[in-house]
Amino acid sequence: MMPKTLSLLTSSFSPFLLPYQFQTPRLCNSKIICRASQNQIPLLPSESQGTGAAAPTRGDIFLQRQQQQLLALDIIENNNKKKKRKEKTSGSLKAATSTYSCYGCGAPLQISETDAPGYVDPETYHLKKKHRQLRTILCGRCRLLSHGHMVTAVGGNGGYAGGKQFVTAEELREKLRHLRHEKALIVKLVDIVDFSGSFLAHVRDLAGANPIILVVTKVDLLPKGTDFNCVGDWVVEATMKKKLNVLSVHLTSSKSLVGIAGVVSDIQKEKKGRDVYILGAANVGKSAFINALLKMLSHKDPVAAMARKYKPIQSAVPGTTVGPIQINAFLGGGKVYDTPGVHLHHRQAAVIHSQDLPALAPRSRLRGQSFTKQLVLDQWVSEKMEFNGLTGFSIFWGGLVRIDVLKALPESCLTFYGPKALKLHIVPSNKADEFYKKEVGVLLSPPSGEQVADWAGLETVRQIRTRFNDTQRPACDVAISGLGWITVEPVSQTLKEASSNLVEEEAMEIALDVHVPKPVEIFVRPPLPVGKLGGEWYQYRDLTEKEEETRPKWYF
Repeated sequence: MMPKTLSLLTSSFSPFLLPYQFQTPRLCNSKIICRASQNQIPLLPSESQGTGAAAPTRGDIFLQRQQQQLLALDIIENNNKKKKRKEKTSGSLKAATSTYSCYGCGAPLQISETDAPGYVDPETYHLKKKHRQLRTILCGRCRLLSHGHMVTAVGGNGGYAGGKQFVTAEELREKLRHLRHEKALIVKLVDIVDFSGSFLAHVRDLAGANPIILVVTKVDLLPKGTDFNCVGDWVVEATMKKKLNVLSVHLTSSKSLVGIAGVVSDIQKEKKGRDVYILGAANVGKSAFINALLKMLSHKDPVAAMARKYKPIQSAVPGTTVGPIQINAFLGGGKVYDTPGVHLHHRQAAVIHSQDLPALAPRSRLRGQSFTKQLVLDQWVSEKMEFNGLTGFSIFWGGLVRIDVLKALPESCLTFYGPKALKLHIVPSNKADEFYKKEVGVLLSPPSGEQVADWAGLETVRQIRTRFNDTQRPACDVAISGLGWITVEPVSQTLKEASSNLVEEEAMEIALDVHVPKPVEIFVRPPLPVGKLGGEWYQYRDLTEKEEETRPKWYF
Protein backbone atom coordinates (compact mmCIF):
# COMPACT_ATOMS: atom_id res chain seq x y z
CA MET A 1 0.00 0.00 0.00
CA MET A 2 1.33 3.39 -1.00
CA PRO A 3 2.06 5.81 1.80
CA LYS A 4 -0.46 8.62 2.24
CA THR A 5 2.10 11.38 1.67
CA LEU A 6 3.30 9.94 -1.56
CA SER A 7 -0.29 9.48 -2.73
CA LEU A 8 -1.08 13.12 -2.09
CA LEU A 9 2.12 14.26 -3.85
CA THR A 10 1.34 12.14 -6.87
CA SER A 11 -2.22 13.40 -7.11
CA SER A 12 -1.08 17.02 -6.87
CA PHE A 13 1.20 16.61 -9.91
CA SER A 14 -1.30 14.60 -11.94
CA PRO A 15 -1.96 17.44 -14.43
CA PHE A 16 1.69 17.40 -15.54
CA LEU A 17 1.88 13.71 -16.33
CA LEU A 18 0.86 14.48 -19.96
CA PRO A 19 2.55 17.73 -21.00
CA TYR A 20 0.74 18.03 -24.36
CA GLN A 21 -2.59 18.24 -22.58
CA PHE A 22 -1.49 21.18 -20.45
CA GLN A 23 -3.71 24.20 -20.98
CA THR A 24 -1.76 27.46 -20.65
CA PRO A 25 -3.70 30.59 -19.72
CA ARG A 26 -4.33 33.46 -22.12
CA LEU A 27 -1.69 36.23 -22.10
CA CYS A 28 -3.24 39.49 -20.96
CA ASN A 29 -0.77 41.77 -22.79
CA SER A 30 -0.55 39.86 -26.05
CA LYS A 31 -2.78 38.59 -28.79
CA ILE A 32 -0.96 35.23 -28.71
CA ILE A 33 -2.96 32.30 -27.32
CA CYS A 34 -0.74 29.35 -26.52
CA ARG A 35 -3.29 26.56 -26.47
CA ALA A 36 -2.49 23.27 -28.07
CA SER A 37 -6.14 22.62 -28.78
CA GLN A 38 -6.30 25.72 -31.07
CA ASN A 39 -3.22 24.69 -33.09
CA GLN A 40 -2.02 28.32 -33.30
CA ILE A 41 1.52 27.75 -31.97
CA PRO A 42 3.36 24.44 -32.18
CA LEU A 43 4.26 23.07 -28.75
CA LEU A 44 7.83 22.02 -28.12
CA PRO A 45 8.14 18.35 -27.35
CA SER A 46 9.00 17.59 -23.72
CA GLU A 47 12.29 15.81 -23.22
CA SER A 48 10.84 13.68 -20.41
CA GLN A 49 7.72 11.63 -20.84
CA GLY A 50 8.04 9.93 -17.44
CA THR A 51 5.75 9.86 -14.43
CA GLY A 52 6.31 10.36 -10.79
CA ALA A 53 9.81 11.60 -10.09
CA ALA A 54 10.52 11.65 -13.87
CA ALA A 55 7.60 14.00 -14.59
CA PRO A 56 8.40 17.59 -15.72
CA THR A 57 8.76 20.08 -12.92
CA ARG A 58 7.05 23.49 -12.71
CA GLY A 59 10.31 25.08 -13.89
CA ASP A 60 10.39 22.85 -16.97
CA ILE A 61 6.83 23.85 -17.82
CA PHE A 62 7.62 27.56 -17.33
CA LEU A 63 10.63 27.33 -19.66
CA GLN A 64 8.55 25.45 -22.21
CA ARG A 65 5.90 28.19 -22.10
CA GLN A 66 8.54 30.93 -22.60
CA GLN A 67 9.99 29.08 -25.61
CA GLN A 68 6.52 28.87 -27.15
CA GLN A 69 6.02 32.61 -26.72
CA LEU A 70 9.40 33.40 -28.28
CA LEU A 71 8.63 31.11 -31.20
CA ALA A 72 5.31 32.87 -31.74
CA LEU A 73 6.99 36.29 -31.70
CA ASP A 74 9.57 35.09 -34.25
CA ILE A 75 6.79 33.92 -36.56
CA ILE A 76 5.00 37.27 -36.31
CA GLU A 77 8.22 39.22 -36.89
CA ASN A 78 9.06 37.15 -39.98
CA ASN A 79 5.57 37.74 -41.37
CA ASN A 80 5.94 41.49 -40.84
CA LYS A 81 9.30 41.50 -42.62
CA LYS A 82 7.81 39.66 -45.59
CA LYS A 83 4.92 42.12 -45.73
CA LYS A 84 7.26 45.13 -45.69
CA ARG A 85 9.45 43.55 -48.36
CA LYS A 86 6.39 42.97 -50.54
CA GLU A 87 5.22 46.58 -50.11
CA LYS A 88 8.70 47.87 -50.94
CA THR A 89 8.84 45.98 -54.24
CA SER A 90 5.20 46.51 -55.23
CA GLY A 91 6.24 49.01 -57.93
CA SER A 92 3.63 51.65 -57.17
CA LEU A 93 4.40 55.34 -57.63
CA LYS A 94 4.23 55.87 -53.88
CA ALA A 95 6.85 53.19 -53.32
CA ALA A 96 8.98 54.76 -56.04
CA THR A 97 9.00 58.08 -54.19
CA SER A 98 9.85 56.53 -50.81
CA THR A 99 13.56 56.75 -51.67
CA TYR A 100 15.26 60.14 -51.92
CA SER A 101 14.96 61.68 -55.38
CA CYS A 102 15.91 64.92 -57.08
CA TYR A 103 13.10 67.39 -56.46
CA GLY A 104 13.56 68.86 -59.94
CA CYS A 105 13.12 65.74 -62.10
CA GLY A 106 12.24 62.87 -59.75
CA ALA A 107 15.33 60.77 -60.61
CA PRO A 108 16.70 58.69 -57.71
CA LEU A 109 19.82 60.33 -56.27
CA GLN A 110 23.10 58.57 -57.09
CA ILE A 111 26.83 59.33 -56.97
CA SER A 112 28.25 56.79 -59.45
CA GLU A 113 27.23 57.75 -63.04
CA THR A 114 28.09 61.36 -63.82
CA ASP A 115 26.15 61.47 -67.13
CA ALA A 116 22.93 59.91 -65.80
CA PRO A 117 19.93 61.61 -64.15
CA GLY A 118 20.07 62.02 -60.40
CA TYR A 119 23.87 62.39 -60.18
CA VAL A 120 25.11 64.42 -57.22
CA ASP A 121 28.68 65.24 -56.24
CA PRO A 122 29.65 62.68 -53.53
CA GLU A 123 30.87 65.37 -51.15
CA THR A 124 27.58 67.28 -51.44
CA TYR A 125 25.56 64.09 -51.12
CA HIS A 126 27.24 62.94 -47.90
CA LEU A 127 27.04 66.43 -46.39
CA LYS A 128 23.30 66.67 -47.11
CA LYS A 129 22.78 63.14 -45.86
CA LYS A 130 24.56 63.94 -42.61
CA HIS A 131 22.23 66.89 -42.00
CA ARG A 132 19.16 64.98 -43.27
CA GLN A 133 18.62 67.38 -46.18
CA LEU A 134 18.55 64.94 -49.11
CA ARG A 135 15.07 66.16 -50.07
CA THR A 136 16.54 69.56 -50.93
CA ILE A 137 19.08 68.32 -53.53
CA LEU A 138 18.93 69.26 -57.22
CA CYS A 139 20.82 66.82 -59.47
CA GLY A 140 23.51 67.90 -61.95
CA ARG A 141 21.29 67.41 -65.01
CA CYS A 142 18.58 69.66 -63.58
CA ARG A 143 21.16 72.35 -62.90
CA LEU A 144 22.17 72.24 -66.58
CA LEU A 145 18.53 72.36 -67.70
CA SER A 146 17.85 75.36 -65.46
CA HIS A 147 20.69 77.20 -67.27
CA GLY A 148 19.28 76.49 -70.74
CA HIS A 149 21.24 73.36 -71.69
CA MET A 150 19.32 70.80 -73.79
CA VAL A 151 20.05 67.47 -72.08
CA THR A 152 17.66 64.81 -73.34
CA ALA A 153 16.52 62.03 -71.04
CA VAL A 154 14.49 59.71 -73.22
CA GLY A 155 15.45 57.91 -76.41
CA GLY A 156 14.59 54.74 -78.24
CA ASN A 157 11.76 56.25 -80.29
CA GLY A 158 13.39 55.67 -83.65
CA GLY A 159 14.72 59.20 -83.74
CA TYR A 160 18.06 60.88 -83.20
CA ALA A 161 19.78 60.68 -79.84
CA GLY A 162 20.50 64.06 -78.33
CA GLY A 163 22.44 62.74 -75.39
CA LYS A 164 22.55 59.62 -73.28
CA GLN A 165 19.36 57.62 -73.62
CA PHE A 166 18.60 57.44 -69.92
CA VAL A 167 15.10 56.00 -70.03
CA THR A 168 13.03 54.42 -72.79
CA ALA A 169 9.48 55.46 -73.51
CA GLU A 170 8.32 51.92 -72.70
CA GLU A 171 9.89 52.11 -69.24
CA LEU A 172 8.13 55.39 -68.51
CA ARG A 173 4.79 53.95 -69.60
CA GLU A 174 5.37 50.93 -67.37
CA LYS A 175 5.99 53.19 -64.38
CA LEU A 176 2.67 54.95 -64.95
CA ARG A 177 0.61 51.80 -65.48
CA HIS A 178 0.29 51.35 -61.72
CA LEU A 179 -2.00 54.37 -61.62
CA ARG A 180 -4.94 52.25 -62.75
CA HIS A 181 -4.64 50.11 -59.59
CA GLU A 182 -4.78 53.09 -57.21
CA LYS A 183 -7.67 55.25 -56.11
CA ALA A 184 -6.65 58.66 -57.37
CA LEU A 185 -7.82 61.84 -59.04
CA ILE A 186 -6.23 62.26 -62.47
CA VAL A 187 -5.50 65.73 -63.83
CA LYS A 188 -4.78 65.13 -67.51
CA LEU A 189 -3.05 67.86 -69.52
CA VAL A 190 -3.42 68.45 -73.27
CA ASP A 191 -1.62 71.08 -75.37
CA ILE A 192 -4.13 73.10 -77.42
CA VAL A 193 -1.50 73.76 -80.12
CA ASP A 194 -1.00 69.99 -80.51
CA PHE A 195 -4.37 68.78 -79.24
CA SER A 196 -4.57 65.67 -81.41
CA GLY A 197 -0.94 64.65 -80.96
CA SER A 198 -0.74 65.17 -77.18
CA PHE A 199 -4.08 63.67 -76.12
CA LEU A 200 -2.69 60.17 -75.30
CA ALA A 201 -4.77 57.70 -77.27
CA HIS A 202 -4.37 54.92 -74.65
CA VAL A 203 -4.90 57.08 -71.56
CA ARG A 204 -7.46 54.57 -70.22
CA ASP A 205 -4.66 52.01 -69.89
CA LEU A 206 -2.87 54.40 -67.53
CA ALA A 207 -5.74 56.03 -65.63
CA GLY A 208 -8.05 53.03 -65.35
CA ALA A 209 -11.49 53.93 -63.98
CA ASN A 210 -10.22 56.92 -61.99
CA PRO A 211 -12.06 60.24 -62.58
CA ILE A 212 -10.28 62.72 -64.87
CA ILE A 213 -10.13 66.51 -64.87
CA LEU A 214 -9.05 67.56 -68.38
CA VAL A 215 -6.82 70.66 -68.43
CA VAL A 216 -6.13 72.27 -71.83
CA THR A 217 -2.88 74.26 -71.61
CA LYS A 218 -1.34 77.17 -73.55
CA VAL A 219 -4.65 78.75 -74.63
CA ASP A 220 -2.91 82.13 -74.47
CA LEU A 221 -1.12 81.10 -77.70
CA LEU A 222 -4.35 81.00 -79.74
CA PRO A 223 -4.80 83.82 -82.29
CA LYS A 224 -6.09 87.17 -81.11
CA GLY A 225 -9.88 87.52 -81.11
CA THR A 226 -10.54 83.78 -80.55
CA ASP A 227 -13.97 83.04 -79.05
CA PHE A 228 -13.26 80.65 -76.15
CA ASN A 229 -16.91 79.62 -75.97
CA CYS A 230 -16.45 78.00 -79.36
CA VAL A 231 -13.06 76.52 -78.41
CA GLY A 232 -14.46 75.05 -75.17
CA ASP A 233 -17.36 73.44 -77.00
CA TRP A 234 -14.97 72.09 -79.68
CA VAL A 235 -12.74 70.52 -77.00
CA VAL A 236 -15.70 68.89 -75.21
CA GLU A 237 -16.98 67.45 -78.52
CA ALA A 238 -13.53 66.00 -79.26
CA THR A 239 -13.26 64.60 -75.70
CA MET A 240 -16.68 62.93 -75.83
CA LYS A 241 -15.49 60.77 -78.72
CA LYS A 242 -12.73 59.33 -76.48
CA LYS A 243 -15.32 57.87 -74.04
CA LEU A 244 -13.34 58.71 -70.90
CA ASN A 245 -14.55 59.40 -67.35
CA VAL A 246 -14.02 63.16 -67.68
CA LEU A 247 -15.55 65.27 -64.91
CA SER A 248 -14.82 68.70 -66.37
CA VAL A 249 -12.72 70.57 -68.94
CA HIS A 250 -10.63 73.67 -68.13
CA LEU A 251 -8.99 76.06 -70.61
CA THR A 252 -5.84 77.38 -68.92
CA SER A 253 -2.56 79.22 -69.31
CA SER A 254 0.17 78.44 -66.78
CA LYS A 255 2.08 81.55 -67.86
CA SER A 256 -0.70 84.06 -67.17
CA LEU A 257 -2.53 81.89 -64.56
CA VAL A 258 -5.74 82.11 -66.61
CA GLY A 259 -8.12 79.32 -65.61
CA ILE A 260 -5.85 77.94 -62.84
CA ALA A 261 -8.20 79.07 -60.03
CA GLY A 262 -10.99 77.01 -61.59
CA VAL A 263 -8.79 73.91 -61.66
CA VAL A 264 -7.81 74.42 -57.99
CA SER A 265 -11.48 74.71 -57.01
CA ASP A 266 -12.39 71.58 -58.97
CA ILE A 267 -9.50 69.56 -57.49
CA GLN A 268 -10.45 70.48 -53.92
CA LYS A 269 -14.06 69.58 -54.66
CA GLU A 270 -13.35 66.20 -56.27
CA LYS A 271 -10.21 65.13 -54.34
CA LYS A 272 -12.14 63.52 -51.44
CA GLY A 273 -9.00 62.41 -49.62
CA ARG A 274 -7.33 60.92 -52.71
CA ASP A 275 -3.92 61.80 -54.06
CA VAL A 276 -3.77 63.90 -57.24
CA TYR A 277 -1.69 62.72 -60.22
CA ILE A 278 -0.70 65.09 -63.03
CA LEU A 279 -0.66 63.06 -66.25
CA GLY A 280 0.17 64.03 -69.82
CA ALA A 281 2.44 63.67 -72.81
CA ALA A 282 6.05 64.87 -72.66
CA ASN A 283 6.47 68.64 -73.01
CA VAL A 284 2.78 69.34 -72.59
CA GLY A 285 3.48 71.73 -69.70
CA LYS A 286 3.00 69.58 -66.56
CA SER A 287 5.79 71.16 -64.51
CA ALA A 288 4.69 74.68 -65.48
CA PHE A 289 1.11 73.79 -64.54
CA ILE A 290 2.19 72.45 -61.13
CA ASN A 291 4.15 75.64 -60.45
CA ALA A 292 1.07 77.70 -61.33
CA LEU A 293 -1.09 75.39 -59.19
CA LEU A 294 1.20 75.80 -56.16
CA LYS A 295 1.31 79.57 -56.68
CA MET A 296 -2.48 79.73 -56.63
CA LEU A 297 -2.78 77.40 -53.61
CA SER A 298 -0.09 79.25 -51.64
CA HIS A 299 -2.34 82.28 -51.14
CA LYS A 300 -4.37 80.36 -48.53
CA ASP A 301 -2.38 77.18 -47.91
CA PRO A 302 0.97 77.45 -46.02
CA VAL A 303 1.83 73.85 -47.00
CA ALA A 304 1.69 74.77 -50.70
CA ALA A 305 3.72 77.90 -50.00
CA MET A 306 6.49 75.75 -48.50
CA ALA A 307 6.32 73.33 -51.45
CA ARG A 308 7.02 76.18 -53.91
CA LYS A 309 10.60 76.40 -52.62
CA TYR A 310 11.43 72.99 -54.14
CA LYS A 311 9.33 72.87 -57.29
CA PRO A 312 9.90 70.74 -60.44
CA ILE A 313 12.24 71.99 -63.17
CA GLN A 314 10.75 73.39 -66.41
CA SER A 315 12.50 73.07 -69.79
CA ALA A 316 11.82 72.60 -73.50
CA VAL A 317 13.41 69.13 -73.42
CA PRO A 318 11.02 66.17 -73.62
CA GLY A 319 11.55 63.98 -70.58
CA THR A 320 12.59 66.68 -68.12
CA THR A 321 10.77 64.70 -65.42
CA VAL A 322 12.16 61.16 -65.35
CA GLY A 323 10.58 59.94 -62.11
CA PRO A 324 7.49 60.67 -60.00
CA ILE A 325 7.86 63.77 -57.81
CA GLN A 326 5.84 63.83 -54.59
CA ILE A 327 4.64 67.29 -53.53
CA ASN A 328 2.85 68.17 -50.30
CA ALA A 329 0.35 70.71 -51.54
CA PHE A 330 -2.74 70.46 -49.31
CA LEU A 331 -3.12 71.54 -45.70
CA GLY A 332 -5.70 68.86 -44.96
CA GLY A 333 -3.60 65.98 -46.30
CA GLY A 334 -3.16 64.37 -49.69
CA LYS A 335 -0.34 64.84 -52.14
CA VAL A 336 0.26 65.93 -55.73
CA TYR A 337 2.42 63.70 -57.93
CA ASP A 338 4.21 65.14 -60.96
CA THR A 339 4.57 62.08 -63.20
CA PRO A 340 7.05 61.53 -66.04
CA GLY A 341 5.76 62.70 -69.41
CA VAL A 342 4.50 59.87 -71.61
CA HIS A 343 6.70 59.87 -74.71
CA LEU A 344 4.93 59.45 -78.02
CA HIS A 345 7.03 58.25 -80.93
CA HIS A 346 4.65 59.87 -83.45
CA ARG A 347 5.48 63.47 -82.48
CA GLN A 348 8.04 65.63 -84.27
CA ALA A 349 10.11 65.94 -81.07
CA ALA A 350 10.93 62.22 -81.37
CA VAL A 351 12.76 62.61 -84.69
CA ILE A 352 14.84 65.78 -84.39
CA HIS A 353 18.02 66.56 -82.47
CA SER A 354 17.84 68.18 -79.05
CA GLN A 355 19.39 71.41 -80.38
CA ASP A 356 16.35 71.88 -82.67
CA LEU A 357 13.73 71.27 -79.97
CA PRO A 358 13.27 74.98 -79.10
CA ALA A 359 12.20 75.62 -82.71
CA LEU A 360 9.10 73.45 -82.15
CA ALA A 361 7.86 75.44 -79.14
CA PRO A 362 5.77 78.55 -79.97
CA ARG A 363 7.02 81.52 -77.95
CA SER A 364 4.22 83.98 -78.69
CA ARG A 365 0.61 84.15 -79.88
CA LEU A 366 -0.01 82.18 -83.08
CA ARG A 367 -0.69 84.07 -86.29
CA GLY A 368 -1.92 82.02 -89.18
CA GLN A 369 0.08 82.33 -92.40
CA SER A 370 -2.19 81.85 -95.42
CA PHE A 371 -1.33 80.66 -98.94
CA THR A 372 -3.77 81.83 -101.60
CA LYS A 373 -3.89 82.24 -105.39
CA GLN A 374 -2.75 85.85 -105.10
CA LEU A 375 0.36 84.91 -103.12
CA VAL A 376 1.33 82.36 -105.79
CA LEU A 377 0.85 84.95 -108.55
CA ASP A 378 2.99 87.51 -106.73
CA GLN A 379 5.82 85.09 -106.08
CA TRP A 380 5.89 83.25 -109.42
CA VAL A 381 4.71 85.94 -111.82
CA SER A 382 7.96 85.75 -113.78
CA GLU A 383 7.46 82.02 -114.53
CA LYS A 384 5.82 81.15 -117.85
CA MET A 385 3.20 78.78 -116.47
CA GLU A 386 -0.55 78.63 -116.10
CA PHE A 387 -1.92 79.17 -112.62
CA ASN A 388 -5.00 77.47 -111.22
CA GLY A 389 -4.77 78.63 -107.63
CA LEU A 390 -2.63 76.38 -105.42
CA THR A 391 -3.06 73.32 -107.60
CA GLY A 392 0.31 72.03 -108.80
CA PHE A 393 2.31 73.68 -106.00
CA SER A 394 4.11 72.27 -102.95
CA ILE A 395 4.47 74.05 -99.61
CA PHE A 396 7.38 73.22 -97.27
CA TRP A 397 7.02 73.79 -93.51
CA GLY A 398 10.66 73.91 -92.47
CA GLY A 399 12.30 70.61 -93.37
CA LEU A 400 9.66 68.60 -91.53
CA VAL A 401 6.50 68.86 -93.66
CA ARG A 402 5.74 69.03 -97.37
CA ILE A 403 2.21 69.48 -98.76
CA ASP A 404 1.48 68.82 -102.42
CA VAL A 405 -1.77 70.42 -103.64
CA LEU A 406 -3.12 67.97 -106.24
CA LYS A 407 -6.62 69.41 -106.57
CA ALA A 408 -8.31 72.50 -105.15
CA LEU A 409 -10.66 75.29 -106.09
CA PRO A 410 -8.99 78.32 -107.71
CA GLU A 411 -9.76 80.38 -104.60
CA SER A 412 -8.83 77.75 -101.99
CA CYS A 413 -6.63 78.73 -99.06
CA LEU A 414 -4.26 76.85 -96.74
CA THR A 415 -3.53 78.57 -93.39
CA PHE A 416 -0.64 77.32 -91.24
CA TYR A 417 -0.68 77.61 -87.42
CA GLY A 418 2.57 76.72 -85.67
CA PRO A 419 5.90 78.01 -84.35
CA LYS A 420 7.32 81.04 -86.15
CA ALA A 421 10.82 79.52 -86.16
CA LEU A 422 9.76 77.13 -88.95
CA LYS A 423 9.70 79.08 -92.22
CA LEU A 424 7.29 78.36 -95.07
CA HIS A 425 8.34 78.09 -98.73
CA ILE A 426 6.23 77.40 -101.84
CA VAL A 427 7.55 75.93 -105.12
CA PRO A 428 6.01 74.18 -108.13
CA SER A 429 5.53 70.48 -107.37
CA ASN A 430 7.69 69.42 -110.34
CA LYS A 431 10.65 71.20 -108.72
CA ALA A 432 9.92 70.18 -105.11
CA ASP A 433 12.27 67.16 -104.92
CA GLU A 434 15.22 69.09 -106.27
CA PHE A 435 14.48 72.06 -104.00
CA TYR A 436 14.32 69.87 -100.90
CA LYS A 437 17.62 68.09 -101.60
CA LYS A 438 19.36 71.40 -102.15
CA GLU A 439 17.90 73.40 -99.25
CA VAL A 440 17.35 70.85 -96.45
CA GLY A 441 19.34 72.06 -93.46
CA VAL A 442 19.74 75.52 -95.06
CA LEU A 443 16.44 77.24 -95.92
CA LEU A 444 14.51 74.20 -94.78
CA SER A 445 15.36 73.61 -91.12
CA PRO A 446 15.12 71.74 -88.85
CA PRO A 447 17.01 69.49 -89.37
CA SER A 448 20.20 71.47 -88.93
CA GLY A 449 23.88 71.00 -88.19
CA GLU A 450 25.31 67.50 -88.00
CA GLN A 451 21.85 65.94 -88.13
CA VAL A 452 21.47 66.72 -91.85
CA ALA A 453 24.00 64.06 -92.89
CA ASP A 454 21.93 61.31 -91.22
CA TRP A 455 18.51 62.76 -92.03
CA ALA A 456 16.27 60.10 -93.60
CA GLY A 457 13.94 62.63 -95.26
CA LEU A 458 10.16 62.76 -95.52
CA GLU A 459 9.43 59.07 -95.92
CA THR A 460 5.73 58.97 -94.94
CA VAL A 461 3.11 60.20 -97.42
CA ARG A 462 -0.57 60.45 -96.56
CA GLN A 463 -3.20 61.14 -99.18
CA ILE A 464 -6.01 63.40 -97.94
CA ARG A 465 -9.23 63.67 -99.90
CA THR A 466 -12.03 65.76 -98.41
CA ARG A 467 -15.36 66.86 -99.88
CA PHE A 468 -17.38 69.89 -98.82
CA ASN A 469 -20.67 71.61 -99.52
CA ASP A 470 -20.35 74.77 -97.43
CA THR A 471 -17.89 77.42 -98.57
CA GLN A 472 -18.65 79.57 -95.51
CA ARG A 473 -16.56 77.42 -93.18
CA PRO A 474 -13.24 75.50 -93.41
CA ALA A 475 -13.37 71.96 -94.72
CA CYS A 476 -11.04 70.44 -92.10
CA ASP A 477 -7.78 70.76 -90.16
CA VAL A 478 -4.70 68.72 -91.05
CA ALA A 479 -2.84 68.40 -87.71
CA ILE A 480 0.85 67.44 -87.69
CA SER A 481 1.68 65.64 -84.44
CA GLY A 482 4.05 67.71 -82.31
CA LEU A 483 4.02 70.77 -84.58
CA GLY A 484 0.68 72.49 -85.28
CA TRP A 485 -2.09 72.36 -87.84
CA ILE A 486 -3.14 73.54 -91.32
CA THR A 487 -6.67 74.80 -91.88
CA VAL A 488 -8.03 73.84 -95.31
CA GLU A 489 -10.50 76.44 -96.59
CA PRO A 490 -12.46 75.91 -99.83
CA VAL A 491 -12.58 79.67 -100.37
CA SER A 492 -10.32 82.36 -98.95
CA GLN A 493 -11.85 84.41 -96.10
CA THR A 494 -11.70 87.60 -98.18
CA LEU A 495 -13.83 86.07 -100.93
CA LYS A 496 -16.60 84.43 -98.91
CA GLU A 497 -19.16 87.07 -99.82
CA ALA A 498 -18.78 86.27 -103.51
CA SER A 499 -18.38 82.52 -102.94
CA SER A 500 -21.79 81.66 -104.36
CA ASN A 501 -20.49 82.43 -107.84
CA LEU A 502 -17.24 80.53 -107.36
CA VAL A 503 -18.53 77.10 -106.41
CA GLU A 504 -20.90 74.87 -108.28
CA GLU A 505 -23.88 73.35 -106.51
CA GLU A 506 -22.47 69.82 -106.36
CA ALA A 507 -19.96 68.85 -103.67
CA MET A 508 -16.36 69.75 -104.40
CA GLU A 509 -13.16 67.93 -103.49
CA ILE A 510 -9.75 68.98 -102.22
CA ALA A 511 -6.86 66.53 -102.71
CA LEU A 512 -3.56 66.83 -100.82
CA ASP A 513 -0.46 64.69 -100.34
CA VAL A 514 1.22 65.33 -96.97
CA HIS A 515 4.86 64.23 -96.51
CA VAL A 516 6.39 63.89 -93.00
CA PRO A 517 9.24 61.91 -91.35
CA LYS A 518 8.49 58.23 -90.89
CA PRO A 519 7.24 58.04 -87.25
CA VAL A 520 5.22 61.27 -87.33
CA GLU A 521 1.43 60.96 -87.40
CA ILE A 522 -1.07 63.09 -89.35
CA PHE A 523 -4.62 63.75 -88.06
CA VAL A 524 -7.59 65.00 -90.08
CA ARG A 525 -10.11 66.59 -87.71
CA PRO A 526 -12.98 69.12 -87.62
CA PRO A 527 -11.60 72.67 -87.89
CA LEU A 528 -10.63 74.40 -84.64
CA PRO A 529 -12.50 77.75 -84.43
CA VAL A 530 -9.73 80.33 -83.94
CA GLY A 531 -9.47 84.03 -84.73
CA LYS A 532 -12.27 86.52 -85.08
CA LEU A 533 -13.96 84.64 -87.91
CA GLY A 534 -13.92 81.31 -86.01
CA GLY A 535 -16.83 82.39 -83.84
CA GLU A 536 -18.85 83.30 -86.94
CA TRP A 537 -18.68 80.01 -88.81
CA TYR A 538 -18.61 77.61 -85.82
CA GLN A 539 -21.84 75.65 -85.38
CA TYR A 540 -23.01 74.35 -81.99
CA ARG A 541 -24.59 70.90 -82.00
CA ASP A 542 -28.11 70.42 -80.68
CA LEU A 543 -27.98 68.24 -77.56
CA THR A 544 -30.55 65.87 -76.07
CA GLU A 545 -31.50 66.04 -72.37
CA LYS A 546 -29.40 62.95 -71.64
CA GLU A 547 -26.37 64.48 -73.37
CA GLU A 548 -26.82 67.69 -71.38
CA GLU A 549 -26.61 65.70 -68.13
CA THR A 550 -23.68 63.43 -69.02
CA ARG A 551 -21.64 65.91 -71.05
CA PRO A 552 -18.69 67.37 -69.08
CA LYS A 553 -18.83 71.12 -68.41
CA TRP A 554 -16.00 73.37 -69.54
CA TYR A 555 -14.58 76.39 -67.70
CA PHE A 556 -12.39 79.34 -68.60
